[in-house]
Amino acid sequence: MKTLNNFIIFSTLLLLCITIMNGCKNQTEETKEVTPEPTFDLATAKTQIIAANKTFAERFVAKDSAGVANLYTQDAKFMMNGSPSIVGREHIQSVMSGIINSGISSVDLITIDVWGTENLVTEEGEFALYAGENKVDEGKYLILWKKVDGKWHLFRDIFNSNLPPSVQAE
Repeated sequence: MKTLNNFIIFSTLLLLCITIMNGCKNQTEETKEVTPEPTFDLATAKTQIIAANKTFAERFVAKDSAGVANLYTQDAKFMMNGSPSIVGREHIQSVMSGIINSGISSVDLITIDVWGTENLVTEEGEFALYAGENKVDEGKYLILWKKVDGKWHLFRDIFNSNLPPSVQAE
């Protein structure tokens, strides 16, 4: 009988300790401040990228090759038909200046789709290049955008024409 009483007392004490520990744990969890994890919203990123494309087109029309180049990361790559990769903002500015001075007066950029994460987003799109009112080229592109200091910048930019090579040369 004494063993049964000791077992009941021990079980009761054990149950009481567990109840107290759970109560303390719940109280700590309830009073702890919860900082919500930042969530990545791809729709917001797409809106920001479309706005950056608009800025790109505006700077291009304004013949601001430095302004266009500043939309790229410092270590960006610009990859176009018939040329090795152009690496770095300074070199991209030089190429943009050459394109602008070649008679290309404006560019239309149309975002088709985007996908990615909070730091890297890939954009699929279509472009058209104009010399005055005349469309001189059209094609497609993929751009890898990188978030730098809270803003999206072009990190890898590759595109090619939909026109056959003989038409592009004219």
